[in-house]
Amino acid sequence: MKRFVALIAAVLALSLLAGCGAKPAADAPKVAAAPAAKPITLKVGVTAGPHEQIIKDVAARLAKENITLDIKVFTDYKIPNQALQNKELDVNIFQHQPYLDKENKERGFTLVTVAKAVTFPMGVYSKKVKKLNELKEGARVAIPNDATNGGRALLLFQAAGLIKLKPEAGITAGAKDIVENPKKLKFEELDAAMLPRVLPDVDAAAINTNYALDAGLSPIKDAIYLEQNSPYVNVIAVRPEDKERPEIQKLIKAYQSPETKQFIDTTFQGAVVVGW
Repeated sequence: MKRFVALIAAVLALSLLAGCGAKPAADAPKVAAAPAAKPITLKVGVTAGPHEQIIKDVAARLAKENITLDIKVFTDYKIPNQALQNKELDVNIFQHQPYLDKENKERGFTLVTVAKAVTFPMGVYSKKVKKLNELKEGARVAIPNDATNGGRALLLFQAAGLIKLKPEAGITAGAKDIVENPKKLKFEELDAAMLPRVLPDVDAAAINTNYALDAGLSPIKDAIYLEQNSPYVNVIAVRPEDKERPEIQKLIKAYQSPETKQFIDTTFQGAVVVGW
């Protein structure tokens, strides 16, 4: 009997010790959840067309990181840099480095490149001929009226063997730099955005791919001559003081991602090429 009572006492003692050693779940201290990242909005300027499509794809992924892209779409090359310099934008993505360099020099801007974006091979289009060598003497050819893209267009015609430029002319070559023009082609300088609209009125036009695509022209299918191995990679530009902003770095990472490359390759089928 005594042994039985001792056994019962031992069991009760163990039960009490177990009860003292563990608190009910309801009394357990609660660990505070990590605070959610503060929502951030970046104002991003792009030109209509592929740049707009690409940044919208990037924006959808950045939204998961609590970063909202307020996308401003422009149809004029002259406005996005002015808007960025005036702090109306945080970032712009629409231009290649030679154009940015020219804008900084001529307009007194201080904008800097923080990353590479995409390349748009420039093409020559025509409603009147199927090949460049079919252009007749005195044919009217439209090219962009800004120095860098106009020079780019002339270099394109030189690569095609239709003209020859002064060796020192470089990427900002103008009509004055043409030293050989056997077919006496007449180059007409017009606003880049207008070139698709004047295509029926000229014999040929050198058109930036973003404007060509916006007008329903495919560089792969419709161009009668297409730039090869283009050095004109478009860039992501900011003000100098914003280069290291964490949200800018996150934008760059999201832009230069495998997901963005896949979107570009699938959507544009070679008409737009990643530049990073």
